[in-house]
Amino acid sequence: MTIFGIGLHVLVAIFFAIHVIRSGQQMYWLMILFMFPGLGSIVYFFAIYLPDSRLNHGARKMVTAAAKSLDPGRELREARDAYAYTPTAQNQMRLATALLEAGNADEAAATYEACLQGPFSGDLEIRYGAARATLASGNAAAAVAHLQTIRNSDANFRGEQVSLLLAQALAAAGRQDEAKAEFEFALGRYNSFAVQAEFAIWAAGAGDAQRANQLHAELQRTMERWARHTRDINQELIRRLNAAMASIRR
Repeated sequence: MTIFGIGLHVLVAIFFAIHVIRSGQQMYWLMILFMFPGLGSIVYFFAIYLPDSRLNHGARKMVTAAAKSLDPGRELREARDAYAYTPTAQNQMRLATALLEAGNADEAAATYEACLQGPFSGDLEIRYGAARATLASGNAAAAVAHLQTIRNSDANFRGEQVSLLLAQALAAAGRQDEAKAEFEFALGRYNSFAVQAEFAIWAAGAGDAQRANQLHAELQRTMERWARHTRDINQELIRRLNAAMASIRR
């Protein structure tokens, strides 16, 4: 089959050649694609393009979700067994993460705190996990302290996530003026869908209907352009957003 006098297999090879250049792959792929356009394209598709594609990322997420639904406690069981068999700091961190993902916030917080007492006391990733766990367990003040320590150590570490979690922790601690200021900072700095949605949820709960409605209108315009896959990924956040907006319309 030809298009404009060029074989389809050559057009496919050109498509993958563009991907080689844009994604920074090794230049020998160009030689393979143009010397063997048909076979080279097939090899490149399975070796490079598919593993790097959104389709494959989505498939992996679906497989992970399916595995969790079939055996939701598997990772936690394996993490407990690994730590019991080999009580290393790495296995302790894995256990803390598994506990948090399983919803055992109190035990996760205690495990993260134990991790911070050892040689990894300066590890910001562990401290971020501790902040998430302590907030989930209801200890907002401790979460604020962890997040402020992270920011003082490295202002660029997980910038958006730290800012958003700090705003939520401040709100949970009853420091609403500071929470609003942090939400405004995150909105001005990052302006992501997650920041806009969490800010709207907070505003609705704080009785600031005008701000909540303003943010919600912007979010709706964004969601109108979404593919179904993107909507599915953000389903839980959208559910919380809709519940918050419904509460101010009653």
